[in-house]
Amino acid sequence: MDRDTNPLKKFVKGAWRFIDSARKVTINLLFLLIAIALLSMLFSSDAPKIAKTTALVIKPTGQLVEQLTAKTFDAMVDEARGVKIVETLLKDVIDAIDAATDDDRVQVLVLNLNSFSGARLTKLQDVANAITQFKSSGKKVIAISDSYGQDAYYLAAYADEIIMHKMGGIALEGFGRYRMYYKEGIDKLGLDVHIFKVGTFKSAVEPYQRDEMSEYAKAANEEWLGDLWQIYLNDVAAARGLELEALNQYAQEFPKLVAQANGDITKAAVDFGLADQALSRVEARQYLISLVGENDETHSYNKVGLVDYLKTIKSDRFGRKAKGDKVAVVVARGTILDGTQPAGTIGGDSTAALIRKARNDDAVKAIVLRVDSGGGSAFASEVIRRELEKARADGKPVIASMGSVAASGGFWISTSSDQIWAHPSTITGSIGIFGIIPTYQKPLAKHLGIRVDGISTAPLAGIRLDRELPPEIGDTIQTMVEQGYREFLQRVADSRGMTTEQVNDVAQGRVWSGEDAYKHGLVDNLGSLDDAVAAAAKLADLDDDYVVSYIEKEEKFQEKIVRELLAGAINASNQSSTSISPLNKMLRQVEQAVADFGALNDPNHTYVLSNIETD
Repeated sequence: MDRDTNPLKKFVKGAWRFIDSARKVTINLLFLLIAIALLSMLFSSDAPKIAKTTALVIKPTGQLVEQLTAKTFDAMVDEARGVKIVETLLKDVIDAIDAATDDDRVQVLVLNLNSFSGARLTKLQDVANAITQFKSSGKKVIAISDSYGQDAYYLAAYADEIIMHKMGGIALEGFGRYRMYYKEGIDKLGLDVHIFKVGTFKSAVEPYQRDEMSEYAKAANEEWLGDLWQIYLNDVAAARGLELEALNQYAQEFPKLVAQANGDITKAAVDFGLADQALSRVEARQYLISLVGENDETHSYNKVGLVDYLKTIKSDRFGRKAKGDKVAVVVARGTILDGTQPAGTIGGDSTAALIRKARNDDAVKAIVLRVDSGGGSAFASEVIRRELEKARADGKPVIASMGSVAASGGFWISTSSDQIWAHPSTITGSIGIFGIIPTYQKPLAKHLGIRVDGISTAPLAGIRLDRELPPEIGDTIQTMVEQGYREFLQRVADSRGMTTEQVNDVAQGRVWSGEDAYKHGLVDNLGSLDDAVAAAAKLADLDDDYVVSYIEKEEKFQEKIVRELLAGAINASNQSSTSISPLNKMLRQVEQAVADFGALNDPNHTYVLSNIETD
């Protein structure tokens, strides 16, 4: 074979090989530098420097949650589209405030509520209890925010001083329950949505059947919303030193009070006693400097944030490395789906696996299931319930601790426990069951001229979403739903020491506040997660030196890297607020409703799902 002896060609080939090698080396070096940086972020234990006199700044962003939503690939795609999940872990906030209570360096607790989008009452009450304990040490609590929404104001009410911006306001909108209803739209599209349900008050499927809320749903919603509003008013009025009637008046007569203040909503709030001072950000900063001193570098007040402060307290806050007797806490937050699911969603298999892990750990002497769920798959709920039942059979006490929501499937999984605890403001009950199957053969035929036909050897083979649902199959599903409801009643009756008739009287899909659920015998005690943990320890005859250990799915190394890589970008983007147009907000609500519907994956198409969101 002839060899190419052209000097120019030889030079070009040699140069290209050099460039290609240099490119590979450069890429490898960049990858190595990124890996080192990520490892540094993951395992760095450098504690922040804290001044001798400082303020701990608690600035929750987004929603307060019992469990952070896992950063899945789908979540990353959503964030790239601008649909962000912004959350703050409730336990982080409480642990930081608790630690600061006995920290002589921390003289002031600052609640910066500008980025806080809200939480349900149970979570607000847990933080409020921590704030109250902090104040008992003689230290000062300051709430600052440009404006205060209802949830933010609940926390602010527990502060010694409430500071708002000179152009800010305070909105107490009360509690409401509004939903989108799709019946007319479904009819226009020609869809057939087959609904199978039991329970007069089971309103989760109403949007697919009606164009407005039923009178039954209105009556039930009015009762539990009224209970929660009364709890809110009682707590805030007591914390702020206001008359309950006056606080309610501010909410009911807000337009009138603003008119009396000549449209100045800031003046309306301050005059009514809801805030102590209206200051600019510069004035607020100077005021805080006067309390804890000035930082020479930032020229702001001496402060430490939540994330940095957590680095200074004990590393094993979740009790995963501790030795000795343990009470295991398994958090079940989100919609209950079949199979293995990421954190922030309850998987029948994945949550059962966590319970099984606790059951098989000899150091674990009792299990607390912390439920924050409006329900979901009946099949997955039963998988979880059976795993708890096995733990009890093995001699380990089980306590169900209801968080903000433990309704329908959330109640189902709570029934296999020695005791059920709920907060007074927990939303629970919704003991009912439904099935739902949409078919779209009509719009296919009408608009596209597409029809489906064929033969099968048995009826089930012909069931498709693009074909009409055979009536006998519909009857079968309704029978299955009715049987599921009877099973649900029996589960509750066995758990509560009631007859199925007694349970049926308070079931029928009706939602109750924790307070009313306690009166009706659906829960054993009213109290917090800490109360439930103490009760579990007592049932297990543990001494006071037991450890509370959170059992969670172990995060893979790759997942840690992805989480840390995303954290910086997400936190940076959270610093700036983006306005969302009303149209975009409405479209996102529709998109979320479709996504929620599409995620339901019960193998039997039967669901124990309430119409109450978890967060």
